Amino acid sequence: MLSYSLRLNCVLLVSFVTVSCSTAQQHDASQATTITILHTNDMHASFVPHEATWMRETPKPMVGGFKELEFKIDSIRRVKPHVLLLDAGDVMTGNPITDRVYKGAEGGILFEMMNLIKYDAWAIGNHEFDISQENLKALIRIARFPALSANLVNDKGELPFNNREYIIVNKGGIRIGIFGLILQSLAGMVLPDNVKGVRVLSPVETAQKVIDKISAETDLIIALTHQGADNDSVLAATVRGLDIIVGGHSHTRLTKPKVVNDVVIVQAGRYCENLGELEVTVENGKITKFNGKLIQLWPGENRPATQLSALVDSMQREIETEYNEVIAHLAVDWTRQRGDSNIGQFIADAQREAALADVAFMNVSGIRSNVSAGPLTKQTLFQVLPFRNMLTTFQLSGKQLKKVVLHSMKAEESLVFSGIEATLRKLPNGTFELASIRIGGKPVDDERMYSCAMSDFMVGQAKKYLGLEIDKPIYSKHTIFNVIENAARKAKTIANVTEKRIQIIQ
Repeated sequence: MLSYSLRLNCVLLVSFVTVSCSTAQQHDASQATTITILHTNDMHASFVPHEATWMRETPKPMVGGFKELEFKIDSIRRVKPHVLLLDAGDVMTGNPITDRVYKGAEGGILFEMMNLIKYDAWAIGNHEFDISQENLKALIRIARFPALSANLVNDKGELPFNNREYIIVNKGGIRIGIFGLILQSLAGMVLPDNVKGVRVLSPVETAQKVIDKISAETDLIIALTHQGADNDSVLAATVRGLDIIVGGHSHTRLTKPKVVNDVVIVQAGRYCENLGELEVTVENGKITKFNGKLIQLWPGENRPATQLSALVDSMQREIETEYNEVIAHLAVDWTRQRGDSNIGQFIADAQREAALADVAFMNVSGIRSNVSAGPLTKQTLFQVLPFRNMLTTFQLSGKQLKKVVLHSMKAEESLVFSGIEATLRKLPNGTFELASIRIGGKPVDDERMYSCAMSDFMVGQAKKYLGLEIDKPIYSKHTIFNVIENAARKAKTIANVTEKRIQIIQ
C-alpha cells in the first residue's frame, strides 16, 4: 500500500445544498424550463487519457481523462444556465491511483478531483467496495457531493455508509428529486468479507417507495442507478412516476436515449471516454421534449491550466515514475473473448505454475482490457488486472473437475482453463457430455485429488464459477497481479497463441 499526501495551494471551498420543497424557489410550474443533465459512469479511475482501443489506426489516438472532462463540462456550464452533473458509480478500480492514500482513503484523490469538477451527486457502484467498507466510508467523507443508494442498507435496515436515499435540488425553479440504486447482485460482484453485514433491497420496490415519498415535492424524478441497462429497462417498465434513469454498471454506450414506458434512459459507456448530455424541457411537471447525446472526450491542445489539471499532472508523474517500466514485450495482441484466449491462457497458466498446481482457472470478466502488441508496461498490466485478488489453492477430485468443465458450458461467467484439455459433444437437446478430458496430458482419474489454483474472489463465488463449493482453500500472500507480472518478466517476449483447450464436437 502506498501513501500520498498533497498540499493544496489554496483552500477548496465546495459546498452542496439540498433544497426541499419548503425552501425551493417559487416558480410557475406551467412555464417551460430546460435542464441539462451531464452524466458519467464506470470511470474506473481513468483520470488520464488512454488509447482508443477500438480505432484501427496506428498509433491509436488517446481518449478520455479528467482534464478534458472538466473542460467540456465547464464549456457547457458557461452557455447553459441549468446544469446538473451526475455519476452512476464505479469511480474506483482500474488505475494505480486507487492504491494511493489521500485523506485516509485509498483512491481518495479521485473524489477530490470530482469535487473540483463540481459533481452534484454520485451513485455507489460495486467497485467502490473493492478495498473495504471502511475505505468506502472514507471516500464518502472526502466527497463534497452526496453518495446516493436507497437500497443499500445494513442488517438493521439502516443506511450504513452515510449514503442517502435521495436528494431534492432546484434548477431554474424545477424541483428535481434524485435517488440512487445499486444492483441486487452486489454480493456476487465483490469479495464476501467486503459486503459482510450489507443488504441490498429490491431496486424496484425501493424505487417505488422513494418516488411515492417525494412525488409531491418534485417536478422531475431521476433514478441514478448502478445496475446495468437491462435492469434499468425493467425498472422503467415497472415503476410509476419516474421520469429519467441515469445508469451505469453495464458499460453501455447509449448514443441516444432509450425510452421505456415514457422513462428516458441514458448511459455513457465507460472509462471516462464520453460525457453524456441530456437536455430535457419540463412543463407542468412533465417532460415535453428531450434530446440526448454522447460527447467523445478527445483531449484537446492548449486547454487552460486549472487546479484540477495541476493535480492530475502531479498524480500522473508520480504513477509513471513507478509504473511506466517495461516488463516484457508482446509480440502479438492480447485479446479477450469468451472462453479460450491468449491473454486468458497466459494469466491462467501463470497462476498454475506459481502455485505448482495441476489445474488453474481464470474468469474472463476478471480480465479488464485488451493489450496491443508492443512494450508491456507495469501500468498496462495493472489495467488488465486492477484487483487485489490473492492466489488461492485447493483440491478437487477428477470427478469434480469433470463437473466443472460441464458447468462451464452453461455458466453465465466464462472460464479459461490451464492444465485441462477437454472435448465435449453437443447433444440434440442443447446440453453437453464429455467425450474426453485430460489433465497434464493424461486421462483424468475420477478418484485422484488434483491441486487447483485461482483467485480468492473466484473461491468466494465458486458456486457460480465452478458449480460447486470449495473445501479448505489455502490463501497465499501473492496477488494475481504480482504473479502475472513475475511471469511476464520471466518470459521477456510473449508470443502465445490461443490454444483450443475446450473443444466442442457434434
